[in-house]
Amino acid sequence: MSKRSLWGSKAGFLLAAIGSAVGLGNIWRFGYMAYENGGGAFLVPYTVALLLAGIPLMILEYALGHREKASPPLAFARINRKWEMIGWWMPTIAFFGINLFYAVVIGWCINYFVFSFNQAWGADTGAFFMQNFLQVSDSPFNLGGICWPILASTVLAWLVSWAICYREVNHGIEKASMVFMPLLVVLTLVLVGWSLRLEGAWDAVKTHYLSADWSKINPLSAGGGKVWVAAFGQIFFTLSLGFGIMITYASYLPKKTDIVGNALITSIINCLYSFVTGFAVFGTIGFMALSKGVPFAEAIKSGPGLAFVVYPEAINQLPAGKTIFGLLFFLVLIMAGLSSAISLVEAFCCSLIDKFNFDRKKTVTVVCMVGCLGSVVFTTRAGLLILDIVDHFVNNYGLVTGGIVECLLVGWVLKASVARRHVGGAGGVRLPKFWDVLVRYITPAMLLVVIGFALYSEFGGNYGGYSTRMLLCIGVGWLVAALVLSVVLLRYPWPYNKLAREHQPEEDHLLV
Repeated sequence: MSKRSLWGSKAGFLLAAIGSAVGLGNIWRFGYMAYENGGGAFLVPYTVALLLAGIPLMILEYALGHREKASPPLAFARINRKWEMIGWWMPTIAFFGINLFYAVVIGWCINYFVFSFNQAWGADTGAFFMQNFLQVSDSPFNLGGICWPILASTVLAWLVSWAICYREVNHGIEKASMVFMPLLVVLTLVLVGWSLRLEGAWDAVKTHYLSADWSKINPLSAGGGKVWVAAFGQIFFTLSLGFGIMITYASYLPKKTDIVGNALITSIINCLYSFVTGFAVFGTIGFMALSKGVPFAEAIKSGPGLAFVVYPEAINQLPAGKTIFGLLFFLVLIMAGLSSAISLVEAFCCSLIDKFNFDRKKTVTVVCMVGCLGSVVFTTRAGLLILDIVDHFVNNYGLVTGGIVECLLVGWVLKASVARRHVGGAGGVRLPKFWDVLVRYITPAMLLVVIGFALYSEFGGNYGGYSTRMLLCIGVGWLVAALVLSVVLLRYPWPYNKLAREHQPEEDHLLV
């Protein structure tokens, strides 16, 4: 049994884990959710969700990966062979359900980084994005051919992911994270500072971001429950929980390490980053709304519309520094995207290496090639429509299912007390017994509510106005395909003695 790679430093591990958690959603999703759900008041359910679901689940995934020194399928199989399939489901649905289109979105950012040099998006940024750049077709079934600039930039995104993951984690992902994350923080702070100096920016922040509408978070009021469900869903997605990433990353930690402290740092910094970027989002949109003389509510958008329509339009309104502001914003997006993309590649590759004893370099090469080929469908003219459907189903059902099952596995099969004792034995902060209650009852219950709300919304009307056939064929079909692949990988036997837990007594120092 070959010796498992280890992180070279605690800082390297934390930067990699934070890099996985910090992604495009932190920049273009959190601020809009706060705006829709009570402004500053949204921070209350968001913080509660962090304490009752985010941090407990982060500790759970770190504890599981560290205890078993294994990727999700091997970790789950060591606890109980019957649960191995969900261990495959998590990295499989994350890689094929998210990373295939995530690389394409990074490709969009690369294109817009180039467009920033001369503001090639023109005056009508919405029409440019939808008609000139994406050339969106009329149906997800009408592929309409490949958009070649998008394909080229997508290949570049995959090449960067391959180059970083090709080497062992302490030489590849760790070193890349040591560069990416500090630079990302500096660039983000510069972007925030610049945004807040724009005319009308601070007024928009105070009025729409920091002001609190307490009535919206009353769970007994109309729509109040929806706000709390949204907060729990956002916490789950933004921390990269249910992807298998944190289990994989924790498997590279030495025997003695502060699991609770690492989980707290990862979770809190990720959420702080979301909060800080909100100042840039609201400041920039406030400036644009004032410049164009339109209401703030009419200007703000979420998701790709914010990054590729609203921000370029705001850049057009700048009296000076248009090129630098554009380059800065899209560079932030590229770096945030890549730091998450490499973690998705690593989780799936590590699972394959654990099961089949494959060579790392060959595995990463083949996986990235397959991923790049799979991304092609999202570079077609129907790419945005397919992406929208796949993202909806994977995030609302695929990943949350993994989170619920791992709570049941650790809380009831392994026993939460066993995991808690392991955390205490690893060193650092000890877990209170209340953590057992959280992972056995409260956290899975909250995630079940998130899924239940998603299903309720589904029956209230077809998502995005798509036909039932489109949603079933693309959304449900994508989930089924990932499930089938998980079953296929499950059927192969483990190499001799692989299910025995690895011990590395020589690695009993705390990372410093």
